Amino acid sequence: MARGNKMKTKQAAAKRFKLTGTGRVKRSSSKRRHILSSKRRKTKRHLRQDKMLASVDEHAMRRMLPN
Repeated sequence: MARGNKMKTKQAAAKRFKLTGTGRVKRSSSKRRHILSSKRRKTKRHLRQDKMLASVDEHAMRRMLPN
C-alpha cells in the first residue's frame, strides 16, 4: 500500500483563524489588547466583531489550514 504525504496544519494559523462554512477565512481584530482607555467606546465595540480575511491572503491561509 502506497503511503501518501499528509499536509500538517500550521498550529500558529489554527489558533488565529477559522474557516467558515462557505470556505472564507475568519480573523479577529487587532488593537484590542491594551491602551483601551484612549479608544472611543464605538471603536472598541466595532473591534469586538470578527472580520473576514482579505481575498488576496486567502489562498496562502488555506494551505496552512488544510482541514
